[in-house]
Order: sequence, then structure tokens, then C-alpha cells
Amino acid sequence: MGKQKKKLLSNRETAAFCAQLSLLLKAGISIPEGIAILCEDEKEGNLSLLLQLRESLEDGKSLSAAIEETGHFPEYLIHMMAIGETSGRMEEVLDSLSSYYERNEEVSDTIRSAVTYPLMMIVMMLAVILVVVIKVLPIFESVFRELGGEMSGFARGAMHLGTIISRYSVWIVAVVVLLALLFFILRALPGGQKILSLIFEKCFPKISSAMSVWRFSSAMALMMESGIEMEKSLELTEDLTGSESMKTKIGLLKEEVSQGKMFSEAVVEHQVFSGLYGKMITVGASTGMTDDVMQRIAAEYEEDLERRIERLISVIEPTLVILLSLVVGMILLSVMLPLIGIMSAIG
Repeated sequence: MGKQKKKLLSNRETAAFCAQLSLLLKAGISIPEGIAILCEDEKEGNLSLLLQLRESLEDGKSLSAAIEETGHFPEYLIHMMAIGETSGRMEEVLDSLSSYYERNEEVSDTIRSAVTYPLMMIVMMLAVILVVVIKVLPIFESVFRELGGEMSGFARGAMHLGTIISRYSVWIVAVVVLLALLFFILRALPGGQKILSLIFEKCFPKISSAMSVWRFSSAMALMMESGIEMEKSLELTEDLTGSESMKTKIGLLKEEVSQGKMFSEAVVEHQVFSGLYGKMITVGASTGMTDDVMQRIAAEYEEDLERRIERLISVIEPTLVILLSLVVGMILLSVMLPLIGIMSAIG
């Protein structure tokens, strides 16, 4: 059955769906009855999706098949639910999926905050500079003219730049709006998401690497715990990491595992993890605790990712403040020093 290409649910929506369904199953309610209850509680938003699920379940389809038919759920979740159905561990799988997507949303929120805050600072900085060069400097120019002097070359250049910006402000705003639209269009397209992912990797390589390794290790831990064969697990994680470089590494891992190489050996060979974690995987494989080790690695990388983001913000904030102070200070000094000289000469 081919899946329809539709917009996937967000991580938060997916986590909430899994958590609610798990709670209903633990209360002894069957899956069809649980979906019907969710339909009654949902007033809008995803009501049509839940109604579609209820109809498919009433037709005798399994939950995983019904979910796949909607086209709104990720392939990873669909396969994990199918595993839960065949193994009789649906409650545990739903709990694990809920935790997985909740953590994904938390990490995504942290990343968005790390990017949004500096952008807001930059916008504020540019706004202050524009006010100075467009509104303040012309006033000083009038003062200089009345006193028979002239501003420094730097101040005149800044004021000239402000005049150009003011003259073409409509076009500048139009370009900014078009760039914003382009960004949102790229986010909505699979090919565009790859472009944005590559840009993010280039701008923040360490954060991107930590995030992709965390996604890989947490997803692999969940699938190993559920008993999914290694080759299939690697196939499902290829598109989960959001990193083209990590996707390439996973492709190599899958190829070598299919040829009979141990997963732990392939991971170490391709340096998926740093040295210490590579050794942990080797030890975990020898003791039969690879899934536990992967969970530990995922937790460590999640903490590392948060630390890196906090450090980035702690560096960017004072840097932007210092930069703003320097630029505005230079502009004002280039005006005030000649003005003080003129006032002294008059005095």
C-alpha cells in the first residue's frame, strides 16, 4: 500500500498521541475504543485524522496499517507499532515512542531558541544602528553646517549609507520578506530541508554532529530493545538524524552489517561515536548489553548537546552587545570629537 505524501505530525503531536493511547491501553481499553475516545475528546485540529483512523480500525485493519494509510505519521513510528503488535508489547512501545518524540521536541526547541535569540539580537542591533545613521546623524550635520564645520569622513559615510537605506527601504523590506518566504518554503519541501540541514551543519558543525549522533543512538536503543534486526534498524534511522554526513555513515554501517560485520566493529571503524563511546559499544556487544549502552550514549550526547548550545548562547550574547557598543560608539565619537573641537574654537 503506497503512503500518501502529506504533512507529518509534529514531534509534540506524535508524542501526545502515543502517550494518550498508551494510557488508554493501560486502563484496559482496546485500541479501537481508545481511538474512538480520542475522537470524542478532540474538538478540532487532528479530529479528521482520528476519524480516519477509527474508520480504518472498524474495517478490521491493524493500528500500524491504519496509521500508515493516513500518511501523517513517520515511517519509524509505523514500524515500531507493527513490532509492538506482533510482540504484544504495544504499551511499552507507545511509552518509548512518546519519550522519544518528547525528547526530540525538547532538543528541537533548544536548537530553535539558540538560533532565534541571536537573530533577535542582530535585528535589534541593526535597528539601533539604522536609527543612529538615519535620524541622529542628519541632526548633527545641520549643527555642523550652522557652526561652519563639517563631519568626519566616517560619519559622512555612515550618514550616506543611511540615506541609501532610507531611499530603498521598500526594496530592502521586499527582499527580506522574500528571503523569509524562501526559508519557509524550503522547510516545507524534502529537498529544501536537506539544503537547510547542510547550511546548519556548515554554520554549527559541533552542535549538528552532537544532535545527529544523539538522534541515531536514541533511535537505535529503542529498536534494539524492541528486538528489531540490526539491518532494518539502520535502514529506519537513515532519515531520522537530519544530517547528510550521518546519513552517509549509517548507509556504510548498513552495508557492512549486511555483509556480516559486527555492528560494534562497523561503528568504531567509521567513527560514528567519539573514542570513549566507541569502546563502550564494543564492551556492550561483548556482554550482550548493546541496547543499554546505546541508551547511555544517547543520554550523554543529549547532555553534551545542551551544554554546547548554552555555551554558544553565552558567547554570542556578549559578543553582539560589544559589537553594537563599538559600532554606535565609533559613529558618535566621529561626530562628537569634531563638534567638541568646533565648540572649543568658538569659545
